[in-house]
Order: sequence, then C-alpha cells, then structure tokens
Amino acid sequence: MNIVITGAAGFIGTNFVYHMLSAHPNYTLIGYDALTYAANPENLKDAESTGRFHLVIGDIRDREKVYSLFEETSPDIIVNFAAESHVDRSIENPSLFLETNIQGTSVLMDAALKYGVRRFHQVSTDEVYGDLPLDRPELKFSETSPLRPSSPYSASKAAADLLVLSYHRTYNLPVTISRCSNNFGPFQHPEKLIPKTIINALSNNSIPVYGKGENIRDWIYVEDHCKAIDMIIHNGKNGEIYNIGADNEISNISLIKTILKSLGKSEKLITHTADRKGHDLRYAIDNTKFQKELGPIEFCDFEEKLNDTIEWYVEIMKHE
Repeated sequence: MNIVITGAAGFIGTNFVYHMLSAHPNYTLIGYDALTYAANPENLKDAESTGRFHLVIGDIRDREKVYSLFEETSPDIIVNFAAESHVDRSIENPSLFLETNIQGTSVLMDAALKYGVRRFHQVSTDEVYGDLPLDRPELKFSETSPLRPSSPYSASKAAADLLVLSYHRTYNLPVTISRCSNNFGPFQHPEKLIPKTIINALSNNSIPVYGKGENIRDWIYVEDHCKAIDMIIHNGKNGEIYNIGADNEISNISLIKTILKSLGKSEKLITHTADRKGHDLRYAIDNTKFQKELGPIEFCDFEEKLNDTIEWYVEIMKHE
C-alpha cells in the first residue's frame, strides 16, 4: 500500500506519519509538503531512517509537480493535511487560505481522478460548524449540523469540504472527510495555544489571552486523531463525513491556569488582550456516528497526555 500524506511536515501530519509507520509495517509512505513556516522537516528524520518514508518538497497548488508525484508513486490513498490553519493569519491574509485550502485541494482531487486513487481523505475541522453558546452544554456538532464558518480559515475549509463532496457526486471519486476538534501533543507549532503557553511560561514571558478566556474548546490528543483517520481511510464509507472528538471541553483560561500550575508558574503571567474578531465561543463534537460505524476508540486520558505534552516541550526548551 502506497499512501501520499500532504502536509506531512506539519504538526498532525508528522504524528500521522509515525502512527502509520508503527501501525502498518508493510506500507510505503510519501510525504508532500511546501515547508511553509509551520512545517519542520527535522521532525521527520527518524521516519526517513526507516526506509519506508520519504519527503517530497512541493506545493499542492503546483499541478505539474503534484501530477508528477502521483505518476511516480502510484498512490492507493491520499490523506490531505496540507492547509493554512491559523485563524489570526487568515484574518490578516484571507487570499492565501483560499488558494491553498480550496485550489490546492482541487488540484489533489484532479490528480486522484487521473491516477485512479482508491481513497481521497480530506482532513477538516470542527470550525466549519461555527460555534455553540456557552450556556447550552447539551448542544454538540453532528455531521448534519449546518456549516456556519466564522473566519476566512474555517470558510476555506468548509468550501474545500463541499468541493470534495462534489467530486464524489460528479466524478464518483472515492472520498471521506473527517472533522476534528482541537489537537494537542508533540511537534505542534509554537503559535498554537498550548505550546505558546508552555514556552512563554518557561521563559517567564506574558501569556496573552483573548478577552476573558471563557471560550471553550474540545481537545483531543493528536495520536487519537491519527488512530481515527487510520480507521476512516481503511473502513469508512465513501462520500461520508466523520466527526472526531474526545469530549474534553475546557475553557481557554482554565487550560492556561492548569499548565501554569503544572509548571509552578504564577498566574500573574496572564495578560488579557482585546478579543479576536469573530471569536467562536464554544466547540463540542458528537462522535456517535464514528463510534457506531467504525468502532470505539480508547481515548487517551486528557490530564495525563497534557502533562506528557508539557514535559515534551520542557525537554525541547532545555536543548535550545
């Protein structure tokens, strides 16, 4: 089995590479990544040393390069992690997100059609659903929830999802889509909330918090997300969307305070800033469909893996 993993040098893509190498010792993995600011090819050195993974540098918008990649590797499955994903950056520069997340996805699907790929999997986000009120904890996003994206980033991902479904309907391209809650774990870029908090706290720098920090996110350990995608690409039904969440809802301010306590740092490092434009209030995932169709996942313990993640960044900081 040959699998092309786009965005392989990013946070979730890197973790997915290591998961697949461990879970499927007979597979050959090909990473494809433009190596933008959020990518780190050094994180994949151990993967390349196995002889079952190699990284190709390229942009998913580059049709000639993508077609050449598919021609040379004859992939059975495509897993598309490649995306511009930072909400604040999308507010500053929306066009880049439209080009990569929509146009780039269309190039990949055209290649999948041309070269007879058996499964095209689009990695999406729960942010396509917009947000939920803070005072209605019983509400969660299901796969049939309306798409109400709040930012140029989430709008670009919603548009890409619809494009993927249209290729299934129009061209009979075998596709699946997963929409996941917030990920955390090793290799995450320091612009994201958890690593930013850890790194700033270790350096005794201020930790910026939007507004009051009451916004709630549903967190999943990245390895659990990778397991779920593995299950979808092998056993998911063509044309279907699957929500992936681990039921770990916590407010941003509570999460930051938990990290500070773990590190023995003062909450005085917290600095409240003006709220983000269009800031979503709450995300929460209903993963019933996934559990019923693909089977249960034994999710990692949130507190345990948060502590492991903190320790991972502590070790990284020691060597910098």
